[in-house]
Amino acid sequence: MPEYILKAGLDQEGRRADLFIIDFAKKNDLGLSRTFLQTLMHDARVLLNGMPLAKPHHKIKNGDEIIISFEEKQQPGIDAQDLPLEIIYQDKDIAVINKPIGLVTHPAPGNREHTLVNALKFHLNKLSDVNPGRPGIVHRLDKDTSGVLVVAKNNASHLKLAEQFADHTIKRRYAAVVSGKVEFDQHVIEIPIGRHPQKRKSMAVGFTDNAKYAKTLYRVLKRSRGFTLLELEPFTGRTHQLRVHLAFIGHPIVGDSKYGKIPFRRLCLHAKSLGFIHPTSGKFIEFTSPVPKEFAELLAKSA
Repeated sequence: MPEYILKAGLDQEGRRADLFIIDFAKKNDLGLSRTFLQTLMHDARVLLNGMPLAKPHHKIKNGDEIIISFEEKQQPGIDAQDLPLEIIYQDKDIAVINKPIGLVTHPAPGNREHTLVNALKFHLNKLSDVNPGRPGIVHRLDKDTSGVLVVAKNNASHLKLAEQFADHTIKRRYAAVVSGKVEFDQHVIEIPIGRHPQKRKSMAVGFTDNAKYAKTLYRVLKRSRGFTLLELEPFTGRTHQLRVHLAFIGHPIVGDSKYGKIPFRRLCLHAKSLGFIHPTSGKFIEFTSPVPKEFAELLAKSA
C-alpha cells in the first residue's frame, strides 16, 4: 500500500488538517474524498508526526509531517493523439512547449482526450510518470491561457523542476491586456486567495480558512484609452492568481468570462517567458514566446 508524506510549511500554519490533505490529493489526482479521508483517520491510516490523527479539524503547524496510506485509484489509460504541438526546445530531459489557447493541459474526469498530454504522448518518445495521470506535467496553464510551459521527460528531471516551482525560484513572466488605465507604472498585489464561498469553481481574495498567501508584481508596458498592457510576475502559484488579483484591483483581464466583464475572442493572458535551472546541466535557461498579435491590435483600436 503506497504512502504519501505531506510536510506543512509556514504558509500552512493554522490550517485544518483535512483541507490540507484534500488539497494535496486534488493536486496529485489521488481521488481522495473527505468522507474517505474520515474513514482512513478512523482506521489510523493518517499519522501526524508519527501519531494517529483522529480529528479532521486539527490545526496543523509549520514543520508538521502527515503520512497517509491508501490504495490509489486506478488511472484509465491516456491515448496518444496527433494534435498540433509547437515544441520550442527539447533534449533528453525536458521539452518546452508553446501552448495554444483552448487546449487543456492534462486529462481529467470527463475529459480524457484532446489535451496537451494526449499530444505529448504522440510527439515525444518518453515522459515522466511521477504522476501517471499527468505524465510529464510539472506545472500547468489554464485552458484559455497561451504560452511557455516546460515538460519533464523523466522522473529525475520532474522532481528537480517540481522543487524549483515549490521553492518559487522559477522565473515566470506573463503579458496581459486589462480593462481601464492602470494608475501605477509598477505595483505589487499582495493578498491571499482562496476558494469562493459561494461559487465553488471560482477563486476569490479574502482571509478565509482556505485562503493562501499570494503575491503578484505588475509593470505597465503600454496604455491606451480603454486598456493597459501589463507584464505580470507571480511570486506564488495560486489557482487563477493573476486573473483574481487583477479583477480585485478593478482591472480584470480582457476576455475573462469568469472574473471580468469585457468580452473578447480570447482570454488576453499569455505566458511569455519561463526561466529555470536545467535539471541536468545546472545552468539557468530561459525561453520566450511572442506576445499574441491580437493584444497589440486591441490596444491600437482604443488608442
